[in-house]
Amino acid sequence: MPKVKIYSLSTCSHCRATKQFLSDCTVKYSFVDVDLLEGEERKSIIEDIKKLNPRCSFPTIIIGDKVIVGYKEKEIKEALGL
Repeated sequence: MPKVKIYSLSTCSHCRATKQFLSDCTVKYSFVDVDLLEGEERKSIIEDIKKLNPRCSFPTIIIGDKVIVGYKEKEIKEALGL
């Protein structure tokens, strides 16, 4: 199974839905709640996100080498091979 990372906001309902969906599918993932970061760490993460998703919207999901922007169940399943 490919590595899964989520850039999210702690207050975002789409981000919560994405995490719940992955958990329901028993997919291991790491995440960063960008709104809870501060200073240089936050600035650095936002720059990283903009390279993947220029609009810097959430959630930004990286599955292997595929980037999915937003909660898109079908695309997530396809990227995971589910």
